[in-house]
Amino acid sequence: MEFVQFHPTGMKGSGCLVTEGARGEGAFLTNSAGERFMERYAPTAKDLASRDVVSRAMTIEMRQGRGCGPAGDHIELHLEHLDPRLLEERLPGITETSRIFAGVDVRREPIPITPTVHYTMGGIPTDLHGQALTRAGDADRAVPGLFAVGEAACVSVHGANRLGSNSLVDLMVFGKAAADRAASFVRAGERQPDPSPSWTEPHVDRFERRRRACGGTAAAELRARMQATMQADAGVFRTGEQLARGLDRLQAIRGALADLAIADHGLAWNTDLSEALELENLILQSLATLAGALARTESRGAHAREDFPDRDDANWLKHTLVWLGEGAAPRIGDRPVQLSPLSNEVASIAPKPRVY
Repeated sequence: MEFVQFHPTGMKGSGCLVTEGARGEGAFLTNSAGERFMERYAPTAKDLASRDVVSRAMTIEMRQGRGCGPAGDHIELHLEHLDPRLLEERLPGITETSRIFAGVDVRREPIPITPTVHYTMGGIPTDLHGQALTRAGDADRAVPGLFAVGEAACVSVHGANRLGSNSLVDLMVFGKAAADRAASFVRAGERQPDPSPSWTEPHVDRFERRRRACGGTAAAELRARMQATMQADAGVFRTGEQLARGLDRLQAIRGALADLAIADHGLAWNTDLSEALELENLILQSLATLAGALARTESRGAHAREDFPDRDDANWLKHTLVWLGEGAAPRIGDRPVQLSPLSNEVASIAPKPRVY
């Protein structure tokens, strides 16, 4: 979960994404001096370097005082040199979104952008059939009846740095695989077993506890604290000190759920309750992200530790596992990375440093 992909071109303020297709058509980034700075960070790929590289380059430019605007808090993306007919034919969505959410006419002025969280490489660990996995001793064990696909799952096909368009793999390939495996467990004429109270009561109790919460803290307030913590302490660049501080803050936020206030205690269209339940899930995911990032004392893919700038295959060529018990601190484990292909038709590709 520590591998969080930042999309480099999110519109400042709204976070709406500007497709990489814009740079593919010739759009480019500049700092406050009007410099096309990506030539310094990726001399060959330039503005078309991978998302984590571009996001880090933008962050460095802003940190070193070359950010744009009065606060120096964004970079500019230029499309105004492109033919208006090309914009109309190939980038009509970006043209419209920029006008609505950034107040920018891309034919005449640049779009203010900043790195924006886009995708989490981690998730519920699964096998190639979409079955959720846990670790029993030194072996993976499938959790009976539990499947995960899409961005909720970690099938481990992306590594530590996801490229563009791979959601098709997550959804189409492994979605189909999960459906086929789930269908194989179904037998015609069989009944589901009657549910045991021990299966259902904890979930109903959690639901009712949140629905009837009458503390003094609104879910929106806790969500804002959680978001500020993740932005400050688990961003594009990280240090152990930051991550430890963020973990402490999140534990306090998790504890504050006991003082949650719900204004609507009904069961019909209760958005107040939905937001409270979503908040609890987000806090747990944030804890897993921060705990994994603090434990991983190296830089790899989308995880950039300033205090450990080098990749460390000897100690960290492995997946982080995080267990979150009720009210307990995150427990960290690991599982090996599978580098061997499923057949002998394709040779294994050994890991190597990515350079530009």
